[in-house]
Amino acid sequence: MKFSSKVLQCQFSPIRKFYPYTVKAEKQGKKIYYMNIGQPDIKTPPEFFDAIHNFCDPVLEYAPSAGIPDLIRAVRNYYRNIGVGIKSDDILITNGGSEALLFTMMAILDEGDEVIIPEPYYPSYSTFVAATGASVVPIPTTAEEGYHYADRARIEAKITPRTRAILITNPGNPTGTVLSLDELRMILDVAIQHQLFVVADEVYREFIYNDSPMSSIGIFEDGAEHVVIIDSVSKRFSACGARVGALITRNRELREHIMKFCQARLSVPTLDQLGAIALYSVGPEYFATVREEYRARRDIVYQKLQQMEGVVCGEPQGAFYVTCRLPVSDAEQFQIWLLTEFDDNGETLMFAPAKSFYATPGKGLSEIRISYVLNRSALERSMEILEKALLAYKAHQE
Repeated sequence: MKFSSKVLQCQFSPIRKFYPYTVKAEKQGKKIYYMNIGQPDIKTPPEFFDAIHNFCDPVLEYAPSAGIPDLIRAVRNYYRNIGVGIKSDDILITNGGSEALLFTMMAILDEGDEVIIPEPYYPSYSTFVAATGASVVPIPTTAEEGYHYADRARIEAKITPRTRAILITNPGNPTGTVLSLDELRMILDVAIQHQLFVVADEVYREFIYNDSPMSSIGIFEDGAEHVVIIDSVSKRFSACGARVGALITRNRELREHIMKFCQARLSVPTLDQLGAIALYSVGPEYFATVREEYRARRDIVYQKLQQMEGVVCGEPQGAFYVTCRLPVSDAEQFQIWLLTEFDDNGETLMFAPAKSFYATPGKGLSEIRISYVLNRSALERSMEILEKALLAYKAHQE
């Protein structure tokens, strides 16, 4: 049987590829600290569950393809409160931020087109781009410079006649880098000059730890036709399983094209949208508490990494990830060794090897992404295990 060239270009998730090893390790009685997936342990606000429990309509109907109007209003009000003026028509509710990204790529890319993305980046971006027959053009960064890339000359050097968009994540997954308003302005100026889209994945917007104000590229009124914002309740409200996202753009023509895909998939689940409406009623004190918890977790992980010989990383300023370079030649082999041959008092850990977060061949072999979504004591223990494992692995390799 023949399969499409597009699906053959897609890769399996590097974040989940080690699952068979974890199954075997747990059968052997090992406890694993999972730091590989961005699944927060913060409790989902009870308003979400109350809204679903209180649903009493006699028929569970399709929701509108664009989204339930009350949810669209809630999203619009949220953006108004952070200084972004959008209309209800500018918002499309999607099955998580992932569907918003996929629909955007499907609407703006053709076979052979290019999307500029700073690397390392969230690996699913490659899948969304490859599904259209386009390709990723990476902006290289290094651990030594904290994975910063917001330099106009560096970005413009990657633009070709086939370039259609610049895709950014702010705050960054997997690096935790945060773009300033000046840097966002520069990126938008580049897009305007070269007639490109800027696709801004802003799902971690609330989690910034350097006391900078929360920002969005949508704050700029000029160039609005070039901007697509990707949003989600998954990380903001610790509701990853709800799968409710949003695609926001003031480009009417693009929005109408994407509506074709929204109608084809019919609708986002009605109950999840009702729960999401309730989530947007949660007050700012919720975010303040959650932000401080993640800041404390960030500090534990970063400070411990700084003390480990041969580890290189910058301090993440946002999201809940840190990417670092380990003193190993192959982080994937190190991960397999952790699950198959190593334990400390019956315990070991999982991270996400970073090779698949890069488009450039050979990059990221020694790097990992750590997701600091575990409680503080678990993070302390995980860092202790990692430090012991690095020393043991060095002796094992000699």
